[in-house]
Amino acid sequence: MQPFGSIRQLVPVGADAIMLYFSGDSLEQANSSCQQWLHMLDSFASKAGNSWVVECVPSYDSLLIVFDIEQVDSHFVYHSLQQWQTRLHNQNNDGYQKAIKRHTLPVWYGAKAANDLDEVSRKTSLQKEDIIALHTSMEFKVYAVGFAPGFAYMGELPKALQCARLASPRKKVPKGAVAIADRQTAVYPSDSPGGWNLLGLCPVPMVGENNIPLLSAGDIVTFSSITESEFVSYHAG
Repeated sequence: MQPFGSIRQLVPVGADAIMLYFSGDSLEQANSSCQQWLHMLDSFASKAGNSWVVECVPSYDSLLIVFDIEQVDSHFVYHSLQQWQTRLHNQNNDGYQKAIKRHTLPVWYGAKAANDLDEVSRKTSLQKEDIIALHTSMEFKVYAVGFAPGFAYMGELPKALQCARLASPRKKVPKGAVAIADRQTAVYPSDSPGGWNLLGLCPVPMVGENNIPLLSAGDIVTFSSITESEFVSYHAG
């Protein structure tokens, strides 16, 4: 399968899926192409008669398209993608821009149950207050949701705040722990093992009713600092 447009590589995954990899001068640019294609495919799949699109799974610079092999084959999907690329080009991309959802998540930084600020300070040579100031000053994009239901991979951290994972992962990270690792930040949606550096606790559930994640790929997230009493009040309310 020859690449075209913003797609730099197409790789068959089994008999019923194709992985698209996107090009770009930066991860942000490649991910924007990914989100554009995702929105277009979602719009297409929602229309009557287009039930062969079973699922689309986005990641940083890739998109997995799962199709119904009882209706179509990979050659049909490939030619459909080529047609959609032409459609994207003709519409100057504007017709398939997803509305951006924005979220502000409160964080009790330095909470006893989720506090690696000393370790992060050692790794980055930043003071604790500077770590918090940097983390709350950024807008983070959700690049992918996975690992656990509601676990959103967000980026990118500024270089000054980037630090390696823990040498020995924890057996249990508490629900709501706000963490960083390498270029990414995330909120643990449930108690689980993990090796990221913990900054604090967020009282907002990452998974809502009917197990629907709060965050989706393409969303924009900012963090705000709250006190312990505000954290307790949030749960009490």
